Formats: sequence, structure tokens, C-alpha cells
Amino acid sequence: EAMKYVVEEILGVAKVERWTYRDEDVVVRDEVHILVEVKSRVSEGDVAELNRKARLYEKVTGIEPKFLIIGGLMDSNAWEAARRLNVELRPIISA
Repeated sequence: EAMKYVVEEILGVAKVERWTYRDEDVVVRDEVHILVEVKSRVSEGDVAELNRKARLYEKVTGIEPKFLIIGGLMDSNAWEAARRLNVELRPIISA
């Protein structure tokens, strides 16, 4: 709900909805569909898992999504996997 509020109400750029297909994920869609994961710690396995979900989303919907993980601590293997699998990582920067 927080993601929906930020994207739809504050930014006003897209529609946010929950996409369920044996799992629950957030999809931001406008012209581009974006699968978003928010995690406190991001590992190589998390990146690979989101990549698998994106491939499933593409297979089911016929739309190739972009994918983004927003997280706190990101290990070096996560960065390498993200580069290899074309997953965008955005660190949470605390003030």
C-alpha cells in the first residue's frame, strides 16, 4: 500500500497492483511493467529469484518486465548477479 501511494498519488506516474501467480509481488505498470522487490538485505539468491519471477511474468502475460530490487545491505555477489541478469539494484540510503 505504501508503494502504491508513492507511485500513484505522489508521483502520479503509473498504476500499482498486486500480481498473483502462485506468489505475491508488486508490479508497477504504465508503458513499462516493473517488478519491484523491497528487502532489508539483498543476496545473489534474491536477484536470481526475481529474475525467475520476471521470466514467469513474461511467459504468463507476454510482456517483458523490467525488474528492480530496493534494499539495505547488498552483498558483492548480488551486484555481480544483478549486472549479469540485468536486474536494477537501488540501495536504501539512510540519513
